[in-house]
Amino acid sequence: MASYEIDWSPENVFWGYFDPARKPVSHIASGDEVILHCLPACEPADLPPSGEGVLPEHLAAMDAHKTDKGAGPHMVTGPVFVEGAEPGDVLQVEILEARPAQSWGFTAILPLLGALPDEFTDYERLHIAIDADAGICRMPWGLELPLEPFFGIMAVAPPTEWGRIGTPEPRAMGGNMDNKELKPGTTLYLPVFQDGALFSAGDGHGRQGDGEVCIAAVETGLVGKFRLTVLKDMTLKTPFAENDEYLISMGFDEDLDEAMRKAVRDMIDVVAARAGLSRNHAYMLLSLAGDLRITQVVDGEKGVHMMFRKAWLKR
Repeated sequence: MASYEIDWSPENVFWGYFDPARKPVSHIASGDEVILHCLPACEPADLPPSGEGVLPEHLAAMDAHKTDKGAGPHMVTGPVFVEGAEPGDVLQVEILEARPAQSWGFTAILPLLGALPDEFTDYERLHIAIDADAGICRMPWGLELPLEPFFGIMAVAPPTEWGRIGTPEPRAMGGNMDNKELKPGTTLYLPVFQDGALFSAGDGHGRQGDGEVCIAAVETGLVGKFRLTVLKDMTLKTPFAENDEYLISMGFDEDLDEAMRKAVRDMIDVVAARAGLSRNHAYMLLSLAGDLRITQVVDGEKGVHMMFRKAWLKR
């Protein structure tokens, strides 16, 4: 097993899009670890007015990519080519680390967006101090909240027929899932659509509530470590995850009800297979022991995830 590190130099990041034709910035073997330095999702207006804490690399990346920016605010690092990955495989992404990389973050209300677009129509931004050593972020009025860092975006390259797409919506290839359960200690599974899988990550969050209702978390830069492994004996159509305690299914759709149905169907299939149950029995078990949660309601494709304790797979 080898380890690779990819910094946030302009040539290693892209801004606001996913493109199946984007060339990889690194090649690794299946089972290798990779460290990705990821800049925050923001526009120039979101930077602290004083400039304090703004990384020179961030300014350089914004300048380098301002003419080829996609439809989203997210700066994404990658992609990484994983040897042996082919369409139809699954990429196993073990999330080993996610640590803050700067001393500030921000959250904002954007007009006509968020969970209540007709009620909150003025733009407002809050800059939030981050103390990584203390493990807290500090709101402007003094409230301290614990840091719970995770990557809003983890993705493989989309199918060729999709072409270049924006980053805001989560899709079958992952992307802007904004699921706070995808934190260190969790393993994410992504269906592969391109040779090499072409894994990328970004959209660092210092913390976020389920729902992400105003449209932003604590948007900040993170450094992440991932172990990427190609699975040939697993089939998957949409992202799925697990940690030591829980199975985590995810559904995405413009309609929140349909996103819920997708999350339930995927969990039924996994629980039935792992526990040796019929789909009927798995469905009933989930009604007793599966917890549905709203992941986010602000990314176009809304998200719902279901949590199920792995201990209850046993007979």
